[in-house]
Amino acid sequence: MPDLGEGVAEGEIVKWLVREGDSVSEDQPMVEVMTDKATVQIPSPTTGKVGKILTREGQAVKVGDVLVTFEETGGSTGQVQGPSISKATPSSGERQKTEPLRTPGTGVVATPATRKLARDLNINMESISGSGPRGRITDDDVRKAASGAGQKVVVSERTPQPSFQSSQTQVFRPPSTTMNQTSSTKMTLEREERVPIHGIRKRIAEKMAKSVHTAAHVTHIDEVDFTQLIALREKAKPAAEKQNVKLTFLPFIMKAAVASLREFPYFNASVDDEKQEIIVKHYYNIGFAADTPNGLIVPVVKDVDKKSIFEIARDLTDLSEKARDGKIALEEIQGGTFTITNIGTLGGMISTPIINSPEVAILGVHKIQKKPVVRDDQIVIRDVSFVALSFDHRIVDGADAARFTSKMITILENPGLLMMDGVSFT
Repeated sequence: MPDLGEGVAEGEIVKWLVREGDSVSEDQPMVEVMTDKATVQIPSPTTGKVGKILTREGQAVKVGDVLVTFEETGGSTGQVQGPSISKATPSSGERQKTEPLRTPGTGVVATPATRKLARDLNINMESISGSGPRGRITDDDVRKAASGAGQKVVVSERTPQPSFQSSQTQVFRPPSTTMNQTSSTKMTLEREERVPIHGIRKRIAEKMAKSVHTAAHVTHIDEVDFTQLIALREKAKPAAEKQNVKLTFLPFIMKAAVASLREFPYFNASVDDEKQEIIVKHYYNIGFAADTPNGLIVPVVKDVDKKSIFEIARDLTDLSEKARDGKIALEEIQGGTFTITNIGTLGGMISTPIINSPEVAILGVHKIQKKPVVRDDQIVIRDVSFVALSFDHRIVDGADAARFTSKMITILENPGLLMMDGVSFT
């Protein structure tokens, strides 16, 4: 496992792209590895023939672990020295890639993708008879179980233990009441599954816990009238459609945030806790929280201050698609200086976002909805939303957070100010 940089210490084998005995060329992609940053492809460090694959799909590996060996001249296998292969020796207990992953503590044999399908369909995998090699449960087995076919009753003498994802244990009661009540064997339809916390979910857990226990979190909440911005966006949509651009509110919000970050630069910073330094950034790379099938990922739009509204919109669409498809590159989720999480599309009035450590602040934008408000002593209907700025109180004070938010709100409520600041659409 090579050193992928950015503090990445371990990853999870997602998919092997080669088999034992395959001939490969130097730099040919060999394996996909998921880290806390992204799913990356590790290339072959040499031209030759694959000897032994020493790690299985779904297995966690650390930097320095041996993933694969290559055949030397004469047919023996040996480790290849190169950036992608380590000198470390694999343990004798490691299994080959052809062996499917067995869920810890159960007799279930299935791939990670099949287990995810079962969770999505709310199917207990121990109630399924596997039709694949070595009793492996396939996607078709799961789908049949979801339709009511192919399930089995699990006979268990175990007392169900608490699991990470807890659910009820349902006792199966046969139609007959003549069953020996003193029998030590219970027929149960188990409804629990132990799911390892690994991959992106493990990284999210570690990063969020570190942020909460390191930064002094405070959230400042204010209200924004989006009425004028909605009108401006509607006028711009025909031009955006001609250029095949999906125009959302987020490019405008990013531009307004940059205007505030220029005036209050300590919000566009990171913290080096080891050196006890604040690193103020004089560039504006805005991350945005993307909800993907694999968990939360924060792609980064680089140099937002130098891009037009349409250019930002294109970047948002491109990065979102890559994140959802698991094809985003490491450099596309690195280097952020400030983060925005747009929760409004999912609903919800107010939230308190967790800072994307080691950044200093994060902005949460919520659902826009029509409300009666007072303008010039008159009650009128406006399109209103709440914004929540979570910040590290060790670095910035509440007064500056209020000023930062007020500056941004002024621009969002008067989007023509963006044009005066030299912002273009195309």
